[in-house]
Amino acid sequence: MTSTTCREAMREAIREAMLADDRVFLMGEDVGAYGGCFAVSKGLLDEFGPDRIRDTPLSESAFVGAGIGAAIAGLRPIVEIMTVNFSLLALDQILNNAATLRHMSGGQVGVPLVIRMTTGGGRQLAAQHSHSLEGWYGHIPGITVLVPATVDDFRGMLAPALADPDPVLIFEHALLYNAEGELSAGSIPPIDRAVVRRSGRDVTIVTYGGSLAKCLVAADQLAGRGIDAEVIDLRSLRPLDDATLLDSVARTHRAVVVDEGWRSGSISAEVSARITEHAFFDLDAPVLRVCCAEVPLPYAKHLEDAALPSVERVVAAVDEVVNVRA
Repeated sequence: MTSTTCREAMREAIREAMLADDRVFLMGEDVGAYGGCFAVSKGLLDEFGPDRIRDTPLSESAFVGAGIGAAIAGLRPIVEIMTVNFSLLALDQILNNAATLRHMSGGQVGVPLVIRMTTGGGRQLAAQHSHSLEGWYGHIPGITVLVPATVDDFRGMLAPALADPDPVLIFEHALLYNAEGELSAGSIPPIDRAVVRRSGRDVTIVTYGGSLAKCLVAADQLAGRGIDAEVIDLRSLRPLDDATLLDSVARTHRAVVVDEGWRSGSISAEVSARITEHAFFDLDAPVLRVCCAEVPLPYAKHLEDAALPSVERVVAAVDEVVNVRA
């Protein structure tokens, strides 16, 4: 097993994909000479040249559209969008083109495109660079939405995403790029499957992406007080792995969903609804949610910290559901 960062794991995944298939190329703002805004593509321009590591103009609509065209023409583009907030400038291309072309063409036209983008807060970059909008994209049929949270998933999710005949969006939490971990020798689980990151018997904590580490810390704190929490990493927001969620809730009888997105209309709402619809009689307490405050994410650190899910808020939510008596 080898220790690495999530940044290095994704860089190596891109490198391996480009070595394995000359149709694969990377495009986006500053991915070449600058090495990527988060240094993910650093060094790849020297290795693969400007034809395959392509710097683009500052126009998300234009370069996402170019990626869609390249995918239709038979290439395998990896399109990098600097931050999820800026992806809204390309929402017409993603929703009205990439996600719909297979259906609107009667199956004749696929779009084997991978779009990577940074998501999440905690960096004092304020409301235009810090939101978690991946739940919005999980609402759209025709695409797959992935949210890696470990070095294994940063390394291993890209290859199956590139092999998918339809669009795949990968949301990478910015605070994870420096996170270190051990790369395992084996293959990762299928990208449409959730994974139990910590087994437990008293409550199920459901989360993804940048909130996984907080939930694991919360679970350790709870264990010190005699509460045994199971932690599930969703990994995929579309499709959602209902089976893993429902199996866990059937054993623990309680659930807390932790989501850095806003509470209203969020992926946490969808997960909560599915648990309630399909496992209502297994529950001994209402499903609780820990989400971002319903505000544009503030710049000031104390306000940003107050808005985002925290270990303390997760612990408090678990305390509340565990103390409900059936």
